Amino acid sequence: MAGGKEWSMKALKEVWKRAENSLCADCGKPDPDWASSTLGVFICLSCSGIHRNIPSISKVKSLKVDYWDDAQVQFLAKRGNAVTKAIYEAYIPIYYYQPSYNDCQLLREQWIRAKYERKEFTEPGKQLPYSDGVKEGILWKRGRDNGQFLPRKFLLSEREGCLKYFTKQDAKEPKINVKIDVINATFQPEKIGNPNGLQITYLKDNKTRNIFVYHESGKEVVDWFNAIRSVQFHYLKVAFPIASDNEIKNRLTRNFLKEGYMEKTGPKQKEAFKKRWFTLDHRRLMYFKDPLDAFAKGEVFVGSGENGYSVQKGLPSGTQGNFSWHYGITIVTPDREYLFTCETETDQLDWITAFTSVINQSMTPQEYASKCLDAVSFPS
Repeated sequence: MAGGKEWSMKALKEVWKRAENSLCADCGKPDPDWASSTLGVFICLSCSGIHRNIPSISKVKSLKVDYWDDAQVQFLAKRGNAVTKAIYEAYIPIYYYQPSYNDCQLLREQWIRAKYERKEFTEPGKQLPYSDGVKEGILWKRGRDNGQFLPRKFLLSEREGCLKYFTKQDAKEPKINVKIDVINATFQPEKIGNPNGLQITYLKDNKTRNIFVYHESGKEVVDWFNAIRSVQFHYLKVAFPIASDNEIKNRLTRNFLKEGYMEKTGPKQKEAFKKRWFTLDHRRLMYFKDPLDAFAKGEVFVGSGENGYSVQKGLPSGTQGNFSWHYGITIVTPDREYLFTCETETDQLDWITAFTSVINQSMTPQEYASKCLDAVSFPS
């Protein structure tokens, strides 16, 4: 008996060590130490918790602690991540967002359920709830002035190339009508205070406008998210016919590079530093009085190093503005310097890393045009 157990453990370790099984099958996290005995995939601890919530589909066990019998080990050896992915991820639409371990719980859960429970990607040409080119329904939207979430009708149309929302169900004219190519969507459960919270942003007169929504159904809000990506993808395929699918995919919705509180001072650099919420959306650094503000109080364009932009640790000597946080950052642009302070050294280093990643990238022609149009700067 002991010999059989030792053989099973040795065989399990051999399968576990295969290169294909070195990353979580669902989120890509390195060194997964759990597996599904019914699906045959190697997964991380976090994803194993999601699998555990769908016991009719997946039964999970620890690779380090639990006992695996011969039949289970042989099944893992026969399957593994590569074979199982070939079955359950065979026909994923190019625009469908495949979350990583850095993404929120909702995205990862719906990705796992879409694969194994609903089997959305196992056959070609399957009709999917986000692939029709049109989506209509109710989302709970946060009011710009009162902060209350109220039900609003939203309409997404590939034919019209836009997203609309209406303040009343029977309204003929939309409150907003936004072109699909200026929209971004990103999940913000902590900021919005709802596990299904989605932030939709768009450019209006070259300024960023935020809309915060949620839906009671996690599946429904993720379907909206992927429907937006689907419509964007097909719009961009027409607008850029020679671009590859992967090039277009990289231009769809994106997560913000960095968000959080910093203190800032005004252009004279003598004013008191004020605590504000900052969002770095690629080359747009925006600040808000409140994280859920509809409009930024100010924006600054962060260009490339070859065009005179840089980030420096600390503040210029002799900075006169009063500040309560002592971990400074200076953004140097061709026009002026922007001064910020962070609460901790970790925050300071994280922001510097984010700024550096943007500054090290060459600017595209579109970004040059955006800089010329963007006359918004940081007021005091």
